[in-house]
Amino acid sequence: MNTMTTDMTTDEIVRRFVEYYEGRGHRRITGSTLLPPPGDPVLFTTSGMHPLTPYLEGRPHPLGRRLVNVQRCLRTTDLDEVGDRTHLTVFEMLGSWSLGDYEGPQSLDWGYGLLTEGFGIDPRLLHATVFGGDEQTGPDTGSLELWQGLGVPVELTVEDNWWSNGPTGPCGPDSEIFLWTGDGPPQSTPTGDERWVEIWNHVMMRHRRLDDGSLVPLPQRNVDTGLGLERLSSLLQGRRSVFDCDVFDPWRRLLPPLWPLGDDSSLRLVGDHLRSSVVVIGDGVRPSNTGRGYVLRRLVRRVLTVLWREHPSRTLGDLPEELVRHTLDRFRQDVDPGVVLGVLREEERRFVSLLERGRRILSRPRFRGPLGEEDFHHLHDTHGLPRELVLSLRQE
Repeated sequence: MNTMTTDMTTDEIVRRFVEYYEGRGHRRITGSTLLPPPGDPVLFTTSGMHPLTPYLEGRPHPLGRRLVNVQRCLRTTDLDEVGDRTHLTVFEMLGSWSLGDYEGPQSLDWGYGLLTEGFGIDPRLLHATVFGGDEQTGPDTGSLELWQGLGVPVELTVEDNWWSNGPTGPCGPDSEIFLWTGDGPPQSTPTGDERWVEIWNHVMMRHRRLDDGSLVPLPQRNVDTGLGLERLSSLLQGRRSVFDCDVFDPWRRLLPPLWPLGDDSSLRLVGDHLRSSVVVIGDGVRPSNTGRGYVLRRLVRRVLTVLWREHPSRTLGDLPEELVRHTLDRFRQDVDPGVVLGVLREEERRFVSLLERGRRILSRPRFRGPLGEEDFHHLHDTHGLPRELVLSLRQE
């Protein structure tokens, strides 16, 4: 694996990123919570652009047309990926924006300069992907020519390089920057080799997709970039996974002695889901059976399922307050760690009660044989037992 030799901390990486863009006329804005603005259909903020949607659509921003920030995000789409080397449920996103000011090639040029000169990445380890065009929109020739001029190899794709926030709304072509993490010189292309890790996406947000699937121009041509902080930190610090960067130092120190789990993926999942739960609770969400509260409930219960796999006596009451406080400080949340621990313990108590009730119900003659869809619906609607919980209990 190619490794960097930097001793930059994650906080130093943030400082360099923000100062780099401030030196190019960008104003730093305060990141929002995980809760998106009213009217946004998503449960959680999934990218830095969510709080800026009105400004991307043409409303003047009070701080001008060039912005930079650090935004905490949560992506439920990555839940099943967590435990690998690059995915987290809750993470921080470094972002920069041009609200109708400069265009994509300028953004990419600055991004290349920050990565190579600011962070010391060998240009020979970089690869870019660019939108190759489809029946509605032509290829992104501006980005392609920029990369070719810099000597960075480019791969053209269609679906992989078109960014949208859903079936309708702002969208546009994007150019993604990848870093080679394999041994020896780079090989293949990003779509054909997982050793290429995506580190930065630059979206040329120029269009709005309508209900009928057609595209119309936005009032202004924007650029929206997003760079996962923990992923970048792990790569710059020469670590093998996002869980090995300095942000997770206290988790790696305190969790394994407390709960030996046997394999890295289980330890990563427990650390990720607990850290994410702390942040979600810190932003005011409480466990429930719907919406945001259900996402939190799933996170906590997935942790408990893993912990109890080997030792049913394990409890979240043993979670060190230091880890809760460290996480709240990391995400700039002014919340009492005791409140967070109380929410986690109460959710554990509820889960224990649900499991006991579930075992009693599943022992009834009706549910001892193979279960059909009608059985799953009945168990969920009548007894509050989700399918995944039923399947887990049947395996006991």
